[in-house]
Amino acid sequence: MSPDCSSEHRKIIHVDMDAFYASVEQRDNPELRGKPLAVGGAAARGVVAAASYEARAFGVRSAMPSVTAKRKCPELVFVPPRFDVYRSVSGQIREVFAEHTDLIEPLSLDEAYLDVTQNRLNLSSATTIAEMIRAKILLVTGLTASAGISYNKFLAKMASDQNKPNGQFVITPRHGPAFVETLPIKKFHGVGPATAAKMEALGIETGADLKDRSLPFLQQHFGKSGLWYYQIARAIDERPVEPDRPRKSIGAEDTFAADIIELAAAIAELKPLTAKVWGYCEGKGIRGRTITLKVKFADFQQITRSRTVSVPIEFFEFERLASDLLRSVFPVQKEIRLLGVTLSSLGDVLPPEQRQLRFEL
Repeated sequence: MSPDCSSEHRKIIHVDMDAFYASVEQRDNPELRGKPLAVGGAAARGVVAAASYEARAFGVRSAMPSVTAKRKCPELVFVPPRFDVYRSVSGQIREVFAEHTDLIEPLSLDEAYLDVTQNRLNLSSATTIAEMIRAKILLVTGLTASAGISYNKFLAKMASDQNKPNGQFVITPRHGPAFVETLPIKKFHGVGPATAAKMEALGIETGADLKDRSLPFLQQHFGKSGLWYYQIARAIDERPVEPDRPRKSIGAEDTFAADIIELAAAIAELKPLTAKVWGYCEGKGIRGRTITLKVKFADFQQITRSRTVSVPIEFFEFERLASDLLRSVFPVQKEIRLLGVTLSSLGDVLPPEQRQLRFEL
């Protein structure tokens, strides 16, 4: 990776495709190239699954309601997602990874961690390996990728965002702690808007501010996440790169910057969560039978509601059932600070003829 990277350090690469879904659509349809593009539904209740860089220039982002995206960019072109195509291209990318290492941890269709400390080509430079991988992906798929190279997963993830699109960035052991100290807290991977706002209210605006806080202080204010924040503020992340393992559930949740109490607002906040969970399911080619809704109120009381069906759920049912579970807790007497949705009882996709739903009452 660099002369600074001794044998005791791992060599981790985080590869992240550039605007993956949108780039595939622009690759396959020349008329879409150079235009602001959103993959998703254009209907009033639709959600943006992905946005091209031309659309991002207008402030369009994934998980944004389609009506908001259209308001930000009136010229925005919507195309429906083609997950079968994205899975196929992702498989090509995975084959490129496998030419270099067996230690591959996919995060989604378009990004993965690779541990290349020991690699198939016996190369000492992770920077060189990242360059080779990006070049091969471009050759095989016609798409660009960005990469972050470092000695742990957290820093590799942060590095991959530094020179997007079609670039890479190295954070060495010598420079890791200083990099984290200068990083705005809202840029930390894993620190969402609500947590960032809470940290800023406590005077924590940069990595250096976070490093200045004691472990007891962070645990007092952030519970079990306090230890994680304490470690990453010091550029410490001992998590190994873990190859694919069967997952028991897939979930997403969000803590809101402002508490909500109206059903319409809650439904609007739930939609990007179901879209996020479903994107992962599509990427892995899996379905589930049990939906669980989590609601956390302003006083931190938490409730769950769940429903199980007899055969794997498709997206339109997943979104509808999640919304029905949410409606079942209304009207609420207390404001809601967090919503979460989880899909479990997972399995491979069934043939189309076996996908008729039979609800278990």
